[in-house]
Amino acid sequence: MCLALACDIRIASTEAYFRAAGITNGLTAAELGLSFTLPRAIGSSRAFEIMLTGRDVDADEAARIGLVSESVPPADLLERCYEIGAGIAAFSRPGTELTKRMLLAGLEASSYAAHMRSEMNAQLLVRMTTRNFEEAVLARSENRPPVFED
Repeated sequence: MCLALACDIRIASTEAYFRAAGITNGLTAAELGLSFTLPRAIGSSRAFEIMLTGRDVDADEAARIGLVSESVPPADLLERCYEIGAGIAAFSRPGTELTKRMLLAGLEASSYAAHMRSEMNAQLLVRMTTRNFEEAVLARSENRPPVFED
């Protein structure tokens, strides 16, 4: 579970399960950043319950509570991951990088207003330093996927 929570997007096999194993081993469930990442992924109440009980969370529950984005049959797992990755890779590199930075910064922001200023600055940076917006508009009018060359 700790390693999965280090990922930006989590897709699970329908056969997967997740556990905060440290608590069941006489240690703590606060391992490898789990006490930081789990509450942010699923909320504090569920995180407390899972970490303090050490119980297994199956793939269906993991998808339902937001621990993973979706669960798919094992035979389809790799293909689904490649599909998601290819979709992200088709977007603008600076747009993707700044989106990720803004998502992470938003989790730690002390105020909404300060975070919004940062988001506006990131949006302006990509708009002013690339031709991505123009390419996206042209691609839509030509009914084709955009090709970002940055």
